Amino acid sequence: MRVRIVGTGSYLPEKILTNRDLEQMVDTTDEWIVSRTGIRQRRICSDKEAASDLGIRAAQRALEDANAKVEDIDLVIVATITPDMFFPATACIIQSKMGIKNAAVFDLNAACTGFIYSLFTAQQFLQSETYKTALVVATETLSKITDWKDRNTCVLLGDGAGAAVLRKEKGNSGILSCYLDGNGQYGNLLNMPAGGSRLPATVTTVRKRLHYLKMRGNETFRIAIPEMANSVKLGLERCGLNRNDLDLLIPHQANIRIIRALAKRLSIPMEKIFVNIDRCGNTSAATVAIALDEANRQGRIKKGDIIELVAFGAGFTWGSCVIRW
Repeated sequence: MRVRIVGTGSYLPEKILTNRDLEQMVDTTDEWIVSRTGIRQRRICSDKEAASDLGIRAAQRALEDANAKVEDIDLVIVATITPDMFFPATACIIQSKMGIKNAAVFDLNAACTGFIYSLFTAQQFLQSETYKTALVVATETLSKITDWKDRNTCVLLGDGAGAAVLRKEKGNSGILSCYLDGNGQYGNLLNMPAGGSRLPATVTTVRKRLHYLKMRGNETFRIAIPEMANSVKLGLERCGLNRNDLDLLIPHQANIRIIRALAKRLSIPMEKIFVNIDRCGNTSAATVAIALDEANRQGRIKKGDIIELVAFGAGFTWGSCVIRW
């Protein structure tokens, strides 16, 4: 008996923001953005859309893919750093709007690693048979916390959502291992300073633009690559596998240079790595979930394939998940 992902779904907002559009907003160029990030466009939600709205779209598609009904869900975990509001949890809002009843619901904040943390959490609940069917949603509206005057960050970020339905079933397919780690001493390198209990919203915090995402990119870059590579190795070792056993690696889509450096460090050809950063940008917790769904629907993953998810995010948090499809 293993916990399996039996359905995936994703949703990207309709509005496309291209690099050419950004040229009109900040001092940048399409060539600069593509050469340094690999991003050509990203999706931006409307003023009326919140994280729950994107998450519901992805969840509905995951349920359809799993041939599951709303009534089957008894556990909902939502990974997000851009919740609809501080409370109630976005998971509660999604539960209410989808008509899910008699289910445990909560949000999980591990930034870009949130989907992997959530998969592992759901696996533990299902493995212990506390619950039977889990809905894991990763949804982000980063455009709402993006400083559109900061050319170093605004070119990176986008909106979107991904989801997965998990069940415990007979067979060899399913989650083989998960590896999670983190180091809070680097929290100052990637954060949103104001809005919480440390710096509640005031006229001063708004004026100083402290309610937007802040990142020290070079330091984050240097830490992300070795920790992601180590996560891939340890995740495989935990289930007696190595990089040669991998059919597909699905990494966090933060920067194409990070992905290429990861491939080089692990000696994995780029043909075995799924990339959609050029179309989606960095959607934090949703990146791996969206990429997993796209890889699934494009036929990049076949039954019996060994795939691995890996991510690195604010906190810092990082981790991996090895799956036999």
